Amino acid sequence: MKITIFGGGGFIGSTIADRLLKDRHELRIFERPRVEPYRQFSDDEKVEWLTGDLMSVHDVSEAIDGVDVVLHLVSTTLPKNSNDDPLYDVQTNLVATLQLLSAMVAKRVRKIVFISSGGTVYGNPTYLPLDERHPTEPRVSYGITKLAIEKYLLMYQSLHGIKANILRVANPFGERQRVETAQGAVGVFLSKAIQNQPIEIWGDGTVTRDYLYVSDVADAFARAVDYDGAESVFNISSGVGTSLNEMIILLERVLGRKVVRNYQPGRPFDVPTSVLANSLARQELGWAPQVTLEDGIIKTAAWLHKVINK
Repeated sequence: MKITIFGGGGFIGSTIADRLLKDRHELRIFERPRVEPYRQFSDDEKVEWLTGDLMSVHDVSEAIDGVDVVLHLVSTTLPKNSNDDPLYDVQTNLVATLQLLSAMVAKRVRKIVFISSGGTVYGNPTYLPLDERHPTEPRVSYGITKLAIEKYLLMYQSLHGIKANILRVANPFGERQRVETAQGAVGVFLSKAIQNQPIEIWGDGTVTRDYLYVSDVADAFARAVDYDGAESVFNISSGVGTSLNEMIILLERVLGRKVVRNYQPGRPFDVPTSVLANSLARQELGWAPQVTLEDGIIKTAAWLHKVINK
């Protein structure tokens, strides 16, 4: 198939792109201006690299012309800063996605796979693990916008027949993660620990999350591209909760030494526990996580050592 990946040069997107290339798909990767390809592609890998603005109807229409599937991985905000400017969040994410959907109708593109947020769309859990039928009460603009995009995707699926697969991904980590933006506890903690810097923990360290290695995320997207069943929304998760304190103990075991922890006051928007059920993805997509948290940390640490010691 011919697939356009919006955000295909980033941490998650590049891993998905590499996986789809192994499946022999033809890719058109759309990135921001001045973003260079994350690696050199071989002659037998069919990759077209485009740059442009997701807010530009012209750029987006050009990027999806003649493709079978769109993967939407772009977000201009992070959970921790989205509340600072909700209007920007809505304009650059929700409005941009609506323009993309309108372009898909015009260009007769029949399928979209969207990365949503398993960590923010649900809000405070009323039961655990969180399945796809759990109430959605996001506490940050990031989660509200993701949820609104989900609703519009399902509306366009109903009105225009565009098949929508929505993957609510837990907390991904792994190679190519941008630790300089403080995105993702595993990458940030590992980076600081490797450089003998103290690790800052918001709260008492009992905040618990569901961590998933990035190759497992890519596998879920590859399966969603081929999926033609009746379901639309899937949790993509390990299904296992790990507290920040437990995470640091695991890092210390992998690195073979103690790390310094600095505990800071808790943040009001942090949900105490978020662990997602993944049984629907197992059943419908035939997907299951393959990399344990410890093995993923070992792989990520090896990559970070190379990056830091360049």
